[in-house]
Amino acid sequence: MTMPEFPDQPCETCGQNIVLVGFMGCGKSTVGREIGMQLNYPMMDTDSVIVESVGMPIAKIFSKHGEDHFRDLESDLLSQICETECTKQIISTGGGLPVREKNRDWLKKLGYVVWLKASVDTVLKRTGKSNHRPLLNTKNPRDKIETMLAERDPIYSEVADLVINTDELEISETVHGIIESANYHFSNY
Repeated sequence: MTMPEFPDQPCETCGQNIVLVGFMGCGKSTVGREIGMQLNYPMMDTDSVIVESVGMPIAKIFSKHGEDHFRDLESDLLSQICETECTKQIISTGGGLPVREKNRDWLKKLGYVVWLKASVDTVLKRTGKSNHRPLLNTKNPRDKIETMLAERDPIYSEVADLVINTDELEISETVHGIIESANYHFSNY
């Protein structure tokens, strides 16, 4: 997969995208698909794009090349998105994508950033049967989730225009809240 170098500045031509960030299992892909259907916007899942581009699942990328390589692929993909005139899209990001500072700058330029937040118990319940989440392939996934949330929550908070706790919400409630908030946000420009 050939990717361009990082541009000097985040994209200036993007707009009216809804960007979903948050930890694994918080519902980004599911909510993103539903928002896309309701708004008739295309949806891009960064993890899916990387898997398709590289031709191997994320767990295999991690085992064969390491986490840093995967994070490089995420940054390269975000760079590509920012180099295009992307507008009126739903962009669901991988849970670790916002960790890099440069990525946070790009995410803010891409559009309205929504942090879908979930508790440790909710994440465990939603990811417990999944075997494709390499960072949770550990003897004690609860400890790993707690540690990672403690590290990432401030990062998600920094980049987010809106925070929605998905623990007790139905998908339809989450989607409705995001669409209403995004409409208000974009109407002020």
